[in-house]
Amino acid sequence: MTREQLETQQIPLYFAAVVLAIAAGLLAPDTASHLQALVTPAIAVLMYAMFLQIPFLDLRQGLGNRRFMGALLLANFVLVPMLVWAATRGLVEHPAILIGALLVLLTPCIDYVVVFTHIGKGDSRLILAATPVLLLVQLALLPLYLALMLGAHNPVALSIEPFVEAFVLLIALPMLLAVLTSAGARRSQAIARWNDAWAWMPVPAMALVLIAVIGSQIAVVLGDFQRLLPIIPVYVGFALLAPLLGLLSARLFRLQAREARAVTFSAATRNSLVVLPLALALPEDLRVLAAAAVITQTLVELVSELIYVRVVPAVVRT
Repeated sequence: MTREQLETQQIPLYFAAVVLAIAAGLLAPDTASHLQALVTPAIAVLMYAMFLQIPFLDLRQGLGNRRFMGALLLANFVLVPMLVWAATRGLVEHPAILIGALLVLLTPCIDYVVVFTHIGKGDSRLILAATPVLLLVQLALLPLYLALMLGAHNPVALSIEPFVEAFVLLIALPMLLAVLTSAGARRSQAIARWNDAWAWMPVPAMALVLIAVIGSQIAVVLGDFQRLLPIIPVYVGFALLAPLLGLLSARLFRLQAREARAVTFSAATRNSLVVLPLALALPEDLRVLAAAAVITQTLVELVSELIYVRVVPAVVRT
C-alpha cells in the first residue's frame, strides 16, 4: 500500500477505529484506564507526525495574513459564542451539563484541528501559526463568556494551568522535535529516512487517538446517558451550524479556498481535551456530570470530523 492509498482509505479506517474503541470500552471495561493514559501521548505523537509535514519557514506568513486572522477571530470569538449562547438556553435548569457545554463549546481547538484541517485540504500552516493567538484569546475571554452565560450564580474558578500544559505537551514540544528532526534530515541520511517513515504516521496516529479517547470514555458517557440527553441536540446542532459560521466569516473576509476551509474547521473543532481538566476541577456536585458533558462533545465531534473531512473540501471550492 502506498501513502496515497492509505490517505484515500483514511475515512473507513477511522470509522473502524471508532467501532473498535466502542467495543473495547464497553466489552472490556478494565482497558478504559489504560486507554485514558494513552490519550495525551497519542495526541502528542499525532501532532509530531503532522508537524513533520509542515514547512515551518512559511509559518511567519500566517500571522501576517490579516484577513485570515480576522476571519478566524470573528468566527471563534464572536459568531460561535453567539451560537453557543442561543443553543444552551434550554440547559439553564441543568447547571452541571450547562457548565460542561459552555466550557467546551466556547474554546476553539489548538491541537488536532491542525490535523483535521490538513486532511480536509485546508491550510494547516495558517491554523498552526494561529494556535498561540487562539490560546491567549480564549484564556482572556472564557471567564467573561462564562460569567455572562451562567449569570450571577457562577461556581467556576478557572486556572490557566491545563491550557498551558496542553499547549506545551501537545503543541510546543512536538513542534520543537519536528523542527529539530527536519533540520537534522538535511545533514543526516538516517534522520532523513526517519523523517520519510513518519510521513506514513498521521493516519495511524489519528486512528490511535480515536481509539484512546472513545475507548476510555464511552462507558462514562453511557453511564450518565439519561441525564446527558438534553445536551445531545445542542452538540448536534453545533456540529451542523458552526462550520457554516466559519464559512460565513471566511466569505466576509474573501478568503481563498484553503484558507476558508481552515477557518471552517477551526470554528467547528473545540478544545475538549484541554478543558476536561477544568470540568474535573469543578465542585463535587457538578464535576462528574460536567466532565461527562465535555466527553460527550468529544465523541460527537470526532464523528463529525470524519464527515467534515469529506464534505468541507467538496463544498468550499473557491
